[in-house]
Amino acid sequence: MKLYPIETGNLKLDGGAMFGVVPKILWQKVYPCDENNLCNWAMRCLLVVDGDRKILIDNGIGSKQDEKWLSHYYLNGEETLETSLAAIGLSPADITDMIITHMHFDHCGGSVNWNADKTGYELAFPNATYWTSRRQFEWATNPNRREEASYLKENIMPIHESGRLRLIDEEGEYIPNIIFKLYDGHTEGQVIPHINYNGRTVVFMADLMPSAAHIPMPWIMAYDTRPLVTLQDRERFYAEALANDYILFLEHDLYNEACTLQDTLKGARVAKKGKLPEFIQ
Repeated sequence: MKLYPIETGNLKLDGGAMFGVVPKILWQKVYPCDENNLCNWAMRCLLVVDGDRKILIDNGIGSKQDEKWLSHYYLNGEETLETSLAAIGLSPADITDMIITHMHFDHCGGSVNWNADKTGYELAFPNATYWTSRRQFEWATNPNRREEASYLKENIMPIHESGRLRLIDEEGEYIPNIIFKLYDGHTEGQVIPHINYNGRTVVFMADLMPSAAHIPMPWIMAYDTRPLVTLQDRERFYAEALANDYILFLEHDLYNEACTLQDTLKGARVAKKGKLPEFIQ
């Protein structure tokens, strides 16, 4: 098995939204912002190559939205999904499995592209089975008013209509060496893949913990629909991560690809952070 971080570009989001009730005087010490209070965040995906299977986890914001819509997120960075895959000799057609942790636009926008003449849509990964949870799919297709701007039909319905979408109802090992676990709070039925890599567990954290700066227990995004549930789910996840020395892969942290945890008198804190190869070599 080989693991490859796949950079798809960055976006800027309001620091207050990203750190919730935590005062700016605290969070700006660990995660910088610009003069407009905007923090720069990665949209980093993970490719798992295991035998003949090439499994991509999340796929970024995509490119099919119009310029006005994209301008709200100040996209930046040189990498795209396609260039990052090409750098390791692959194309979207090589992906066999596409795991979508949840269907917010910055996690699944790259699932679907315009067709050649922009009269309709086509799957970006034409040979892949797409995976997410049934609860997340039902939540995304019948969104609440607080979240509905994050769920774009053009990112979701073409996958469903293609017949290539697999919906899971329970936690389990649906792909060899990858256990799908489910967490709520940020949104319903978020899939958090746990990857068995050479006897270690690498966890794709998605929005359960978007960056190393979010490790302290109350540092929960304002985007989370049920922050007290996020708190409960983090508590059970941290207990497992500390007991088993999990490697946490960070989707949104611009400065760190991965980290590990240590237990302290103040609760879980960073033990080590850096690039993924520093943890798995």
